[in-house]
Amino acid sequence: MSSLPNTVAGDGYFENTRDDVVALLPRPAGRTLDVGCGAGTLAPGLRAAGASELHGVELMPEQAERARAGFDVVHTGTIEAALEELEGPFDTILCLDLLEHLADPYSVLRALRGLAAPGGHLQLSVPNARHFSLVRDLVLKGTFGYTEWGHRDATHLRWFTRRDLIEAVTEAGWTPVRVSHPAMQRGAALDRLTRGRSTEFLVGQWYLTAAAR
Repeated sequence: MSSLPNTVAGDGYFENTRDDVVALLPRPAGRTLDVGCGAGTLAPGLRAAGASELHGVELMPEQAERARAGFDVVHTGTIEAALEELEGPFDTILCLDLLEHLADPYSVLRALRGLAAPGGHLQLSVPNARHFSLVRDLVLKGTFGYTEWGHRDATHLRWFTRRDLIEAVTEAGWTPVRVSHPAMQRGAALDRLTRGRSTEFLVGQWYLTAAAR
């Protein structure tokens, strides 16, 4: 009944178009910053959403070079270093599957708030720390169960529940607008049966849209 995200290993990790997330963005996207832009595969979707200018930040040099084919500007390196070079304001800022990789995501969220245009939006996605598979492995197998990629990627430094994510965004000066999740798969029937009470244990990711107000 798992509803974990369909993350692809290898180069595919950087090539997910995230169409369902792009669909959540307020239109037009305007001047857009994609933090952790990977190979730049969101570029067509973001352009279609009204992105007038695309800026990206990507840690991996090879992927950053590929992203330059679709982005106007790509900074290679960490977001912490790029913050010194980025020039706002941005109407749309994306941090998709990023916060969990940062030692201090809270400072980054505050800094990004300072780069947002009035009325601008932030779009986040993070793994759900309350997913039942994590509790199952801890209780029944006695292991956290790190893997090379996916929900419990060994490079994840932070974990967020829905409540944690809302609090982190709010404390950084953003106003949460909407919390959602990927479409459920096998867990959908159980979620309906429990009238949504099991949602927080069945979804593999949380999506959050916030505004700069």
